[in-house]
Amino acid sequence: MGNEGRRLLRRVLAGVPVGESPLTHTADLPRRDARTAHWPTWAPADLVKELTSRGVERPWRHQVEAAEFARSGRHVVIATGTASGKSLAYQLPVLGALVDDPKSTALYLSPTKALGADQRRSVESLSLPDVRAATYDGDTPIAERDWVRAHANWVFTNPDMLHRGMLPHHTRWIRFFRRLRYVVVDECHAYRGVFGSHVALLLRRLRRVARRYGADPVFVLASATVADPGTSARRLVGVPCEAVTEDGSPRAARTVALWEPPLLEDLEGENGVPVRRSAGAETARILADLVVEGARSLAFVRSRVGAELAALGARRVLADVDPGLAERVAAYRGGYLPEERRALERGLSSGALLGVATTNALELGVDIAGLDAVVVAGFPGTLASFWQQAGRAGRGGEDEALVVFVARDDPLDTYLVHNPAAMLEKPVEATVLDPANPYVLEPHLACAAAELPLGEEDLADFGPAARGVLDDLVARKVLRRRPQGWYWTARERPHGEVDIRGTGGEPVIVVEGDSGRMLGTVDRGSAFRTVHEGAVYLHQGESYVVDRLDVADGIAFVHAARPDWTTTARDVKDITVVRTLEQRVHGGVTVSSGEVEVTSQVVGYLRKLPSGQVVDSVALDLPADTLVTRAVWYTITPDLLASLGPIRIPGALHAAEHAAIGLLPLFATCDRWDIGGVSTALHPDTGEPTVFVHDGHPGGAGFADRGYDALVPWLRATREAIASCACPAGCPSCVQSPKCGNGNDPLDKAGALTVLDAVLAAVR
Repeated sequence: MGNEGRRLLRRVLAGVPVGESPLTHTADLPRRDARTAHWPTWAPADLVKELTSRGVERPWRHQVEAAEFARSGRHVVIATGTASGKSLAYQLPVLGALVDDPKSTALYLSPTKALGADQRRSVESLSLPDVRAATYDGDTPIAERDWVRAHANWVFTNPDMLHRGMLPHHTRWIRFFRRLRYVVVDECHAYRGVFGSHVALLLRRLRRVARRYGADPVFVLASATVADPGTSARRLVGVPCEAVTEDGSPRAARTVALWEPPLLEDLEGENGVPVRRSAGAETARILADLVVEGARSLAFVRSRVGAELAALGARRVLADVDPGLAERVAAYRGGYLPEERRALERGLSSGALLGVATTNALELGVDIAGLDAVVVAGFPGTLASFWQQAGRAGRGGEDEALVVFVARDDPLDTYLVHNPAAMLEKPVEATVLDPANPYVLEPHLACAAAELPLGEEDLADFGPAARGVLDDLVARKVLRRRPQGWYWTARERPHGEVDIRGTGGEPVIVVEGDSGRMLGTVDRGSAFRTVHEGAVYLHQGESYVVDRLDVADGIAFVHAARPDWTTTARDVKDITVVRTLEQRVHGGVTVSSGEVEVTSQVVGYLRKLPSGQVVDSVALDLPADTLVTRAVWYTITPDLLASLGPIRIPGALHAAEHAAIGLLPLFATCDRWDIGGVSTALHPDTGEPTVFVHDGHPGGAGFADRGYDALVPWLRATREAIASCACPAGCPSCVQSPKCGNGNDPLDKAGALTVLDAVLAAVR
């Protein structure tokens, strides 16, 4: 079992000096045999014939189970692993309905345009004459959009286009909405946090418009394996969903290796702490070794620039071995033209390309099968994403494969490589989203009223918070209250002002100063940290330096540059408790959750080399920013702290706060950049030493609430991450934070362990 994976791992380790093995754990995951079922009797004969001719003699059990639920009119979510054929599970009922009644319609939603286009091509390749599939997104030519509205019976789009292009113009889509039978929500685990909250409300608006025209579509959701998918799906679409979770697809045996890059003795990071060899550099070398072995390999890297650099690094290594092999390595990321992406996908599938470094652009749905190895450079944010990426290796159940997880200099990665059960045996996370967030709910209620006047009967769909939000919209004269309901009265619809991938408010536009070309936008709430004067801004693999941030007009002017340094903002932060919603008292420790007001001001930034070494610190003069959000916090009485012996309290609390922020993504399906924290030896609102961890989005996104619910396992993992790190006094792998506004000072690693031990002893 796992012989081929073990062989590849030995090859990758061949160049590592004796006694310096970066491996912390290896595991052999067994092969799983297929469990099949008969084709449903209602499945279109032409479809079954076509699939059978392609080698799909019988479907897998979970495909038929999900299809039967949908066919019977029950909403369903199928949550099985990568390459488990989820597409067929929703294609069967949808295509069956379209063949039975070509006038009926279906809608497909995916989080990315590339995935939607891939799925549309899959449907078109089946050559069913009554199925008229079409893409309707931002790339669809204007001339084709009329045809799609008038003739297509399966429309492939994304939430952005549904929000901006379909719902506000629903009267032009009457034919489509009147006969809407199915709505497919693909890769629904991607809808989490604020984005997921926006999509949840968008789907409620979709159901409402469909009902207006007499339709009641069945929702079919496809997800990576997540905890409690039925509950997550219900929260997303607003209706009860049957959950199909038993995976009947075959899976190849895989060897999984956990890899921690070594500490570098000749380099120092911030405050003189040691740094590790970068995960990107390790990944480039591993990818090169795999290509030398002829192993078709995929390396997942966290950023677009990182993917480009990993591919470049692998090519440089290979150029010294065999220049021909260097040509068989490429990068794949968002920002490429569609034809470039398809060429890369074909090259990897055919074997013309042996190694590809990619962002998560190849995580979602694109059908790349039968790879020999996958390298995951840094934890991708959730266990669901990790297994989605790892699932690209050994697809099809036949060939054994290798998966290597390379840890970044990060507390969560450190914890995982030293606690393999947390990665290999722990159930995947539940999807966290909060449709009741008033900062998200308000713009969607305005959009819903602009689409169709809101009546009392509509409020249940939007939750108990809807009435209070509507009253506020009326008071501000955004909506008008009449006996029949709530009406939008302005001439312009509100849809264009709502960024469903952000948190509302006008974004800051990033413009190239010389050409006037608009490069992109950033959320206003993060602009001071990301596009301040002197910041390095990355866009589609290219780097720019910000010349000026015009706060009043919301524009950041940049110029193209390739500096050999990156920037990290430094800020000062204050936090005020607005309202305590829940509280638990455990002797000398009190744990609370509630609403807080966070006031932060960016006061400067650090310039750092790729090694982590600090070049210099630059001061800035920017206005303060206020955020009302949700937080979880714990306090410790001075008497309990005094009983712990001599510790440096500010540094101990600060270090515990940093590590806790780094570990919360293991429990709350967020990124550390989605959350923030404050620690203080005496907080005026609590009267005691306090550690806060707060959501980084207005109104909250559910992350802090999840931290409150999972406090004990979260803090236990935090303590373990600090204790597992081999550094003597704290480093980026345990208690330092790349986003610390205080320059990671003061920090007390040993004191953090003492504090966490005391808190855990009290709350267990």
